[in-house]
Amino acid sequence: MTPQFIIRKAERDDIPKVISINLKCLPENYPEFFFYYHLDNWGDAFFVAEVDGDVVGYIMNRVERGIGFLRKSLVKKGHVVSIAVLEEHRRKGIGEALMKSGMEAMKNVYDAKEVYLEVRVSNTPAIRLYEKLGFKIVKVLEGYYSDGENAYLMAREL
Repeated sequence: MTPQFIIRKAERDDIPKVISINLKCLPENYPEFFFYYHLDNWGDAFFVAEVDGDVVGYIMNRVERGIGFLRKSLVKKGHVVSIAVLEEHRRKGIGEALMKSGMEAMKNVYDAKEVYLEVRVSNTPAIRLYEKLGFKIVKVLEGYYSDGENAYLMAREL
C-alpha cells in the first residue's frame, strides 16, 4: 500500500501551520522566530508531512558541535528539537517517516555523526518509535520539562 502522505522540506509559508500543530500537540512551545531560525539555518533537515495538501506534522532539527553522547569526543550532533503529528493522523507511519527524513538530512547534508533528542518519560508511544529507529536511552534529565517531568535523553549513531 502506498503511503497516503508526503514528506517534503518545510518552506517559510508552512511555519504558521507548523506553529499551530506545535501548539495543539505539545506542551513545549517556542516563539515564532525560533521556527524561522531553524528553517533559515538547518532548512534541509526541517520537514513537514502533508495529507491531501494539508500540513499535518513536522520535524524541526538542528546540528550542533560538542562532545558526543555516544562517541566521547568532539562531534557534529543532530538534535531533534521538535516533532509532532496531529492526533487524527497518528499511527500511519508519518512520525517514523519524518524521523527518517530528518536523520538522513542531518547525516548526508550536515555531516552529523550522531543524533539525539529529549522525550518525556511518560511518552511511551514516542519512546517505542525512537527505540524502533535505533535510539537508546543515554540518561535521565531530572525535571527537564517546565511542569517538572523528567525526560530521557536518547541518542543513536548516524
